[in-house]
Amino acid sequence: MSHDEDPPELRGYVPNDDRPLRHPLTLRVMRIVIVLGVIGLVVPGLYATIALQARTAEAICARAVSSGTIDADPVARFELFGPGGPSWYCYAREFGGREVLIGSLGLIPG
Repeated sequence: MSHDEDPPELRGYVPNDDRPLRHPLTLRVMRIVIVLGVIGLVVPGLYATIALQARTAEAICARAVSSGTIDADPVARFELFGPGGPSWYCYAREFGGREVLIGSLGLIPG
């Protein structure tokens, strides 16, 4: 028997008969479920990471402002286009609303 000949069990067999294996609606539902599953795994992780960075930046900024000679409220925020590029920045907000830059806390404050 040569390699080009089909065994008797497979003679005349046409896979799928040129039909999809699953109904198109089933494929659409599967895709939606997969996308929602991936979103459900990624979004909570991103939220937890950002929340942890925000709390860390606030704590470091509060410590930096309280150790200085300025009597002001600490303000920590992430800025994409800050003075030194994307980073967390610490500001001291004085009584009149004026903000003084204390320093950059880095992309990942710590």
